[in-house]
Amino acid sequence: MQIGPYKLDNNLILAPMAGVTDRPFRQMCKRLGAGLVVSEMLSSNPKVWKSDKSRQRMDHTGESGLRSVQIAGADPDLMAEAAQFNVGNGAQIIDINMGCPAKKVNKKLAGSALLQHPALVEEIIQAVVNAVNVPVTLKIRTGWDPENRNGVQIARIAESNGIQSLAVHGRTRACMYKGEAEYDTIKAIKQTVSIPVVANGDITCAQDAKQVLEYTNADALMIGRGAQGNPWIFREIHHYLQTGEMLPAPGINEVRSVLLEHVSNVHQFYGEFMGARIARKHVGWYLADHDKERLFRARFNAIEDAAQQLDELNHYFDQMVGGVVEKQISPAA
Repeated sequence: MQIGPYKLDNNLILAPMAGVTDRPFRQMCKRLGAGLVVSEMLSSNPKVWKSDKSRQRMDHTGESGLRSVQIAGADPDLMAEAAQFNVGNGAQIIDINMGCPAKKVNKKLAGSALLQHPALVEEIIQAVVNAVNVPVTLKIRTGWDPENRNGVQIARIAESNGIQSLAVHGRTRACMYKGEAEYDTIKAIKQTVSIPVVANGDITCAQDAKQVLEYTNADALMIGRGAQGNPWIFREIHHYLQTGEMLPAPGINEVRSVLLEHVSNVHQFYGEFMGARIARKHVGWYLADHDKERLFRARFNAIEDAAQQLDELNHYFDQMVGGVVEKQISPAA
């Protein structure tokens, strides 16, 4: 998988997810096999760049691998300015968000709302591509709603205006995250353009990955929700695609080690007060399949102190092991 001058370690990409793909999560997914990780969406509005949230989203300190930063907005000039700002801040790839279905983004005509306006799509792409000397990529959905799947049209615009790689989520904006992703549009896009096409949507295991790649003939896969609480998904998919063999699920000792490291990094990154709150959702994802009655998670979510969170997690895993050195458990999908 090649994006401009950059050759990725493999063709598995962590999707940008607001409130999820912060630096601790990106680092964990990169270490466990992602070929590329993309930052959380950053607004093109310069008025918010100095907020704590934006500064944290722009923080790539100590990260390994390529730095891909996603920007969102509807004004071509502001998008160009945001691209330049982030390149100056170390971004090696700029990704344009035209796929987010959230109402608060779409009401500003950003994200997937732009798919209704192909002319504006072209203006934004031209402005961003011309503003920076790094590769620009694009993430879209298949269209605005099932009656208006114009993904092929948008893909042609993207290719003709210098986009280096196109990621497509197999749902329209109207579909949000409901139902099942459809891959026919992604397949049609791949047959239409020559730039790399990345398939996204409902890839939650190695078998899904292989089926989607074979059906769409995409160049790469982008994984979002399937990686929440399950950063091992990248190494599992990579191994399966290379060998046809399924890796065993991570053992309880590895789950414990990775989860504790992740939570500790969250505490360090956000500070103990905010870190303790942000850690809750990640712990919930990691333990969704283990703590089915939510008894531990309910107790964990009431903890305000970062150190106590780590103590409770250690106690939880001590009880889970119950004398078994390496019990196999399945991570949350």
